[in-house]
Amino acid sequence: MEAIDSVHLNFNQGTAWGLNFLLAFIMFSVAIELTVTDFKKIAQYPKAALIGIVSQFLLLPFLTFLLIRAWEPAPSIALGMIMVAACPGGNVSNFFSFMAKGNVALSVTLTAFSTVGAILFTPINLSFWASQYEPTARLLTKVDLSVLDVFTAVFIILGVPLIVGMTAKYKAPEWCLKYGNVFRKISLGIFALFVVGALTANYEIFYKHIYLVVILVLIHNALALGGGYALARLSGLTSTDRRTIAIETGIQNSGLGLLLIFTFFDGLGGMALIAAWWGIWHMVSGMTVSYLWSRSN
Repeated sequence: MEAIDSVHLNFNQGTAWGLNFLLAFIMFSVAIELTVTDFKKIAQYPKAALIGIVSQFLLLPFLTFLLIRAWEPAPSIALGMIMVAACPGGNVSNFFSFMAKGNVALSVTLTAFSTVGAILFTPINLSFWASQYEPTARLLTKVDLSVLDVFTAVFIILGVPLIVGMTAKYKAPEWCLKYGNVFRKISLGIFALFVVGALTANYEIFYKHIYLVVILVLIHNALALGGGYALARLSGLTSTDRRTIAIETGIQNSGLGLLLIFTFFDGLGGMALIAAWWGIWHMVSGMTVSYLWSRSN
């Protein structure tokens, strides 16, 4: 178990810049679909939106911490789980909500708010929850992680493209309508190729250590989906809102997590394995639950 904490994935500076640009481009492709009205829609769903935000930024990190304490994985794996839980919702959550017969308008609103909120909450959640578990706290001490540095990185990756994209939507709505879907498909396709390339370049590391994270990610993701749904149900929300909040909580922006891992943790093996496998698995689980819900009333 200790070996994975000393492994670092191959990831050169040029590739890091490429991933940085790619994630910014993905965020831009999402932002040109958003308007100020999407943020104002929180007034239409105040209770559901609040529950969704609590589920994303408070419940998921807390459930992650409980799972870490119960499972006691290698420190780098535990820190990777905290990193994923600290990230905002993934960009495909809106599609899954639509497929699951959820509340798509609520999904878009939560995506917008989680993206903006992540600029603040991602570094805070990462620092706070990692410091609560001694093995991960030691890792943070080793890398001398600065919350301000993480805040700056997340703002550049998410905040700047969001501002540029929404400005483009306001100034040139027809152009955004024409090319938005194309940009999104291209960016997601390139990201998929990037993940495949990273897996190929680090095949031996994945082959030797992937067994450490497969079941753990499955349980972690199930907790995210189930926890979001349970919180929404306990709060008395409708079936469509429950499905949306479950998806928003269970579909995480693991690409952002990977970039932060390679930027601040030098591609630390356990962290990278968790984020990479989560990025693959949450597509499978998201597609599965969305399909099952689409078949129900």
